Amino acid sequence: MLDNAHICHCRMCQKAVGGPFAALVAAPRDALVWTRGVPAEFMSSDHVARGFCAACGTPLFYDYRSGERINLTIGSLDTPQIFPPKRQMGLEARMPWHDRLCSLEEVGTTEETMAEAAAAIRASNHQHPDHDTPNV
Repeated sequence: MLDNAHICHCRMCQKAVGGPFAALVAAPRDALVWTRGVPAEFMSSDHVARGFCAACGTPLFYDYRSGERINLTIGSLDTPQIFPPKRQMGLEARMPWHDRLCSLEEVGTTEETMAEAAAAIRASNHQHPDHDTPNV
């Protein structure tokens, strides 16, 4: 059902996700069911809606209204690791340092580099967990 995992570097996607690129995977419009209410939307152009969770702000989708598919943000999914991007687009706005990301110094996990803060943040996390939960 989900396919066409890709990265978009365009400025509109950068601004929509607050990062250097958007990682997206497509879903058939008629197969998509929201299980926790209806996402809030922002029309980033006359043709495209950007969906986000009104409760936590998580970017959820890119919706070209004339298309048959909706592109979901990979990072918002419970299992983002199973959707490796197969292509990239919007190269005109790709950050010039993008090709060096894998060579950056690695300083450890969040728990290793800021243990006290990580524990406090985890204990008070208001974002949806990476698994289904009962409606409350």
